[in-house]
Amino acid sequence: MAIEVDVVIIGAGVVGLAIAAEVAEQGRSVFVFERNSTFGQETSSRNSEVIHAGIYYPEDSLKSKLCVEGNRLLYELCQKHDIPHKKLGKIILAVSEEEIPWLEKIYEQAAKNGVNDLELLSQADIKRLEPNVEGRAGILSPSTGIIDTHSLMQFFHKKSVEHGTEFLFESEVVGLDKTSDGWKVSVRDWEGISELSAQVVINCAGLNSDKIARLAGIENEEYRIHYCKGEYFSLSPRHRGSVNRLVYPTPEQASLGVHVVLSLDGMMRLGPNARYVDTIDYKVDNAQKEAFFESAKRLLPFIDSNDLQPDFAGIRPKLQAPGEMFRDFVIEHEDQAGLYGLINLVGIESPGLTASPAIARLISTMALDIIN
Repeated sequence: MAIEVDVVIIGAGVVGLAIAAEVAEQGRSVFVFERNSTFGQETSSRNSEVIHAGIYYPEDSLKSKLCVEGNRLLYELCQKHDIPHKKLGKIILAVSEEEIPWLEKIYEQAAKNGVNDLELLSQADIKRLEPNVEGRAGILSPSTGIIDTHSLMQFFHKKSVEHGTEFLFESEVVGLDKTSDGWKVSVRDWEGISELSAQVVINCAGLNSDKIARLAGIENEEYRIHYCKGEYFSLSPRHRGSVNRLVYPTPEQASLGVHVVLSLDGMMRLGPNARYVDTIDYKVDNAQKEAFFESAKRLLPFIDSNDLQPDFAGIRPKLQAPGEMFRDFVIEHEDQAGLYGLINLVGIESPGLTASPAIARLISTMALDIIN
């Protein structure tokens, strides 16, 4: 094992990239292994690209704390480094009277999480802000926005490289073995299997994060990833400009519900739904179109089914199984399991994009404490 590094990061999605940039900036040697041909090819590039405010998550959860902090850090980052984004705001709608109590609960939850800029909306308020949208009542979240995720990942990648990080693409980690002073990492690429040693291993493998944890010797059913597919349909360009903000229904158990997403160029999309699947498959099932249309028409009465076209799909790495309630991020230094120097990040789904700079700060501190 000729190569010795301070930190190995497994996975070059937005969270792995953010951590690499943060750790490398502290003067530590970092290697990032990614099994795909470049960074951000999975969950990070197949999502709504929303900067979340931190409204929905239980108080004191990692999702809540890291989302609220990440929201602030991400806007600062975007403004300082000219990363394309828009602070559009979003409206959460109660379409029926029965949904209004849910809105009030969301408002109270947000306040507990430290999100204090929400505004309760009457039907008249909604019509004033978004004349084409239907709702009995609503919540305005002014600090919700959208971001060009690829530009954000490019920024983290460039910053990492400038601070000496080595990225090894088409390289799959196939072995993690604890040694007396760190970890032996075995990696397979086109040349075969090679080994290096690291003081700290950070598992940011997204859809494969449970498998990487098992490689290191952790057999924990609580870490099991459930693939949850989210599909998107685009809306006809003739409706461009019909809404100026993101529009969400009152949320469902598995997801935030099919909502109206805007891209930076003004294109409107509907999605994502939430369907648990056994295999990774990015095809959009056109049979879902009618369900999308029925969900969206409650919010956007001006659309018809011919306005919807299949767009793209992503897979969420969920910890909660079908029918299960909320599960928080797993962010764990596994020293209690006798695996000092292994940091697992498992189940980093939404709001992982928003939380990425906050997660990076947290993990960088953990890694430096281990090294020191």
